Amino acid sequence: MPNQYNPRDITWLAFNERVLQEAMDENVPLHLRIRFLGIFSNNLDEFFRVRVAGLKRAMDFKDKFITESFYQPPSKILQNINEIVIKQQQDFDKTWKKIQLEMAEQKIFIKSAKNLSPEQKIFVRKYFDEVVESNVIPILLHNNVPMPYLRDKSLYLGIAMRKKEWQYESKFAIIEIPSRIIGRFVLLPSEDKDEKNVMLLEDVITFNLPHIFSYFGYDDFEANCFKVTKDAEFDLDNDIKTTLAEKIEKGIKSRRKGKPTRFVFDKEMDKALLEFLIRKLNLSKKDSIIPGGKIHNFRHFMDFPDVFKAYKKPEERNSFDHPEFVGKRVTDVIQKKDVLLTFPYHTYTPVIDLMREAAMDPDVKSIQITAYRLASNSKIVNALINAVRNGKEVTVMLELRARFDEESNLEWKEILEQEGVKVLVGIPNRKVHAKLCVIKKRVHSKTIQYGFVSTGNFNEKTAKIYGDHLLMTADRGIMADINKVFHVLRKPKDDIVPVLKTCKNLLICPQFMREKILWHIDKEIEEANAGRKAEMIIKVNSVSDRNLITKLYDAAKAGVVVKMIVRGIYCAVNQKEFKQKIQAISIVDEYLEHARVMYFYNKGSEDIYISSADWMTRNLDYRIEAAAKINQKNLKKEIKDILEIQLNDNVKARILDKKMSNKYVDNGKTEVRSQIETYKYLKSK
Repeated sequence: MPNQYNPRDITWLAFNERVLQEAMDENVPLHLRIRFLGIFSNNLDEFFRVRVAGLKRAMDFKDKFITESFYQPPSKILQNINEIVIKQQQDFDKTWKKIQLEMAEQKIFIKSAKNLSPEQKIFVRKYFDEVVESNVIPILLHNNVPMPYLRDKSLYLGIAMRKKEWQYESKFAIIEIPSRIIGRFVLLPSEDKDEKNVMLLEDVITFNLPHIFSYFGYDDFEANCFKVTKDAEFDLDNDIKTTLAEKIEKGIKSRRKGKPTRFVFDKEMDKALLEFLIRKLNLSKKDSIIPGGKIHNFRHFMDFPDVFKAYKKPEERNSFDHPEFVGKRVTDVIQKKDVLLTFPYHTYTPVIDLMREAAMDPDVKSIQITAYRLASNSKIVNALINAVRNGKEVTVMLELRARFDEESNLEWKEILEQEGVKVLVGIPNRKVHAKLCVIKKRVHSKTIQYGFVSTGNFNEKTAKIYGDHLLMTADRGIMADINKVFHVLRKPKDDIVPVLKTCKNLLICPQFMREKILWHIDKEIEEANAGRKAEMIIKVNSVSDRNLITKLYDAAKAGVVVKMIVRGIYCAVNQKEFKQKIQAISIVDEYLEHARVMYFYNKGSEDIYISSADWMTRNLDYRIEAAAKINQKNLKKEIKDILEIQLNDNVKARILDKKMSNKYVDNGKTEVRSQIETYKYLKSK
């Protein structure tokens, strides 16, 4: 009987349902439930831009390999996606209605154009005149005129208008909601000091429609929101005369031409206007045409105004300084011992301090670092620029193809190069996703090297909400391997395999990390077949690579204890012939679980790695990734303890099963909420 797998895209929707579960959970603070709705919406937008678009393109290829790659025919997956998304949208709308009732109990109201007090009407009219009107451009729609370009990520107001005594059909218009410029939320005055009134920008515009269209004399308006999600993929052309940066810029511009992959609209929209829009956008029944509630582009609700009753953040949600660095220079500490930072429990301060110390240290000669997603006002970049100004040689590997961060990374490239930083842009057809830094200093004719390896981006903003590990070290072997990676990145046209093959202390993708993972699993299988203890714990964001899943199946058949902590995509399915069922959970809580960790019992030596790579073909075969082995006994114990805490979670952990039912772990034991217990564990140290 052939092995079974769950399709990657369906398991991703199951993950997003876990995000929605957090919004539905009445034990979660109200402002966080609204934020989870925003995260759910933002996730779904990106899913349609990338994955659904890819599936639609894959339908054009009647190739067996395509079906094998997706685990099911793309057409079948797309049909399943539409059914799941419509059901999730219904749950979303019910949840939002319930949250609004709870907001009302706190005297927080979202006002529409129809329920304003006289004072608020005056305010909204004035606000429109002073702030909004100059940013509003109505576009009249006609049958014999092409549909205007609709911007992806933007929200539109579809307007049907007429004169009450008119016998003719309604006229149609659209207005792009200028939330990028103005913001989505407007706080209104209230007669009750305890009452908070919030109005959405589209409702401000709706209230002012008689004024906007006064020239035409319309007196009956029906306005409803809609949005279009477009194919965000772009193919880099192979013109060797075009630089990578130019290709990226060209690709970003080409997104304007992307085909619509989803049309979402207010189900109360005027039927004639709806039919007109669907026809003009060349959508068919095969496309994702999804009716929804009044509000769309809910991603903005991740930044909903702070109008809630005073929320006392639990002590366990406050980051604290790592005890090794209190009152000491970071550089001095890590030259003597390895230190493991676990975010967001530990503050990100030591990483920033290390970069600042390197920028000012007269003995430091060079800094090399990779950058994938940087904070908008990056303290890392500021330190690197200061290092250049102090005469250091600074090299930044800036990944220009970090999806949806391409434009900001192009801007960083220009800023860094203007300051004299050497900017590398990677290897053709391979993203650089490894999180590496090496600092070199020269003291008394001796070269000293130190730096760090991380599971997450060097981004002080996301480090407050992403769960990651970062190893600070002066280990000579690790530093030597990081230098080899940068050697490869400096010479992108050379064959990278011979150089990366010599890495002894880091597991590097492409190729070599996969080989080592398979080697480790085979060792556990050997031990299980010999009747000895065999165990592995894998924590990643996604598991979709067929070869690794098949090897996991072999391990489970042999009786290896396999435990998985997977936040998102999980394509593995327990098979009947397994001696040991794979134990797989997903934890979704206030922090985004982002760390990648691999534990292999290995005859009691307990080999542990932290990694930047997920168990996906794209990461293992088409990216530069790095995993560092943890050698210090106390740090190995620390990571193992944290893994055990997570495996014992019975509050925020869901079981990953074949049906993707997202059932919470219910083992009848004392409650363990792993993110809270991890804080307590690290704080006690």
